[in-house]
This record gives sequence, structure tokens and C-alpha cells, in this order.
Amino acid sequence: MSSQKSIKLSNGPLQFSAVECGDGPIVILLHGFPDTLLTWSAQLEFLAANGYRAIAVSMRGYEPESQPDDGDYSAAALSGDVVAWIEQLGNEPVHVVGHDWGASIAYGVAMAVPDRVLSLTALAVPHAGRFLAEIHRHPRQLLLSWYMFFFQLPGIADYVVRRNNFGFLRRLWRSWSPGWSFSEQEFGDVIEAFSQPRVVESSLGYYRAAIGLHSLSSGRSAREQTAWPINVPTLGITGTQEGCIAAEVFTSMMREDDFPAGLKVVEVPEAGHFPHRERPDFVNELL
Repeated sequence: MSSQKSIKLSNGPLQFSAVECGDGPIVILLHGFPDTLLTWSAQLEFLAANGYRAIAVSMRGYEPESQPDDGDYSAAALSGDVVAWIEQLGNEPVHVVGHDWGASIAYGVAMAVPDRVLSLTALAVPHAGRFLAEIHRHPRQLLLSWYMFFFQLPGIADYVVRRNNFGFLRRLWRSWSPGWSFSEQEFGDVIEAFSQPRVVESSLGYYRAAIGLHSLSSGRSAREQTAWPINVPTLGITGTQEGCIAAEVFTSMMREDDFPAGLKVVEVPEAGHFPHRERPDFVNELL
């Protein structure tokens, strides 16, 4: 078993904690909400054992050192972090694996620097432009995505997320992965991360930048973004019991036309929103 070691990545003044394991071609692993880099524990060891240098990173805002003074959590800023890490790691092409928000960011990286991305694996979130442009066609998905609109309430949402030792986040995990009996240690890692100064505000800032009022004046509309092709071989993974973005919505929004370099979509049986945690062996073999 390969040993894990802590490293620091950066983008300008921002510092990002990361854990790496193994040697070989680099695989950058991007976590989502509400989660931490520890979400990739099973993948780090497996990828290292199969000849890769796997690096799981704590995303922008999830620790005080990576919180920008200007509060910029736009898609461009989030993808820019990863591009900066790729340069810092030697500027050789890498594999990118993202879950939830990490998947959205991974699409942005693949569009920004396709020559630096060998492959893209996106878990739980379909093509980000398609999702924003077409969610209105899926009434059930609008209901499932209620929390995204709730998060637009500054102060109120922040308070509710913190209340009762982050019981709100615990409920999200349970509703998003209804068949998963996660341990107190697994959720405890999330509590520890979100208890740090301004992590709650930062994590909700992703949603406020994506669909808040100020995002409407930021240039391209979501409908225009759907034309952006992903010129990187892509694997899309969703769980059949997914309670956040329904599996049928995921599969309908992952279209071969958007992925000219190739697309494969897999539904993980008996898994919800966290398939890499719930069925690590199954997902590892896909990777």
C-alpha cells in the first residue's frame, strides 16, 4: 500500500491543502459539496497501486488559506485554480476526476485547457452548461434542486446550514444517497471542515456565483454555454439511487455531440450521490 503525504498547491496568494499518493501520470481529484478531499481515500490508494500519482485537493474556500479576499467563486475562478495547479505540478497533461462541484469545475478545466487534460471523469453532475440551460425541462429535477435556490438567501441559509451541528448537511447526505449508511467519522470530517472560519459562506458562494442575480450579468448565458464542446475523452458516472441529480436527468444531459473526443456513461447500481464512497471497488474499476 502506498503512503499518503500532504502537499500544498497554490494559485497566486491562495494556498490549497492536498494529499498525494503514488508515482506516475498525475490524476487530480476534485471534491464537491458538502464534502472534503478525504472523500477520495479509496481512490488515492487504488490509483497509486495502479501506477498513478493521485492528488486530492481541498477546493477553493474550504479552508481559510484558500478564501479569496474578493469572494470570487465563479466558474472561471474555480477552473483557474486547477489550471494553476497543473502548471505548478510540471505543466504535463493530467487526468481530472471530479465529483459534484468538482465535476462542474472539471468540465471548465477541460474546456479551458484541453491539451492539458488526458481524460475527464465526472461523477454525479452532467455537462454543466446543459444542466443550467435545460433544468427547466425537468420539473422533478427542479424540485430536487430546491437547495440551490435556498442557498441564495445570505445569512439565512448560512445560519440554517450551521444549526444543530450541521444537521442540514447530514440530511442532504441522507436524501442524496438514501441507501448509504455512512459512518460518524465520514460525516465528522465534513463537520470539521465546515467549522473552520467562513467555510460555510465560501461553499455557498459557489451556488451564489452560479445562479445568483449577479451571475445574470456576467456574460454568456447558460444556453450559449451548452455549445462548448468537451474535447477530452470523458467518463460520466451516476448512481441509480441518486437523490441530488436524478440518474435519468444525468444520462439525458450527457450527449455524444458535446463530447467529440468520446463519451462513456455508466450508472452505478445500488449507489446514490456518492458512488465513489458507496461502491468504491465498482467505481475504481471504471477509473
